[in-house]
Amino acid sequence: MHVFNLKAEQAFDPKKHLERVLGRIDEGDVTIACWEPGQTSPYHCHPNATEIYFCFEGGGTMRTPTDTVEIGPGSFVVHPRGELHEYANGPHQGVAEQSRLEAAPRRRRLLCQAGPVKGAIESRAYCSFDMRPR
Repeated sequence: MHVFNLKAEQAFDPKKHLERVLGRIDEGDVTIACWEPGQTSPYHCHPNATEIYFCFEGGGTMRTPTDTVEIGPGSFVVHPRGELHEYANGPHQGVAEQSRLEAAPRRRRLLCQAGPVKGAIESRAYCSFDMRPR
């Protein structure tokens, strides 16, 4: 069993949102993510993992290329593997629990920056190699 206190684990940085892995399981990980007002997690995707966000505090706007939804405390968002998504935090500090569950446990993760949305980036923490042009 893994037990975490999100209040005790949260940390903020005025320059960028912070993510910290709290625990790992064979199928993925559990992470806390913290945003200052107005910070954004730019468009990205996880081709081999479903990503789940649970909004604990604050809230903001979750986007995919086809949908935009407002989320707040208690919101639960599931991004199927490969779905391009972005989160823009609202006017208050935001805290979310994230879980990434891999389609194939123990497989190396790959995240490409190519996509239908300009500015999509690769997540360094979940990339098996750098796909950016040299």
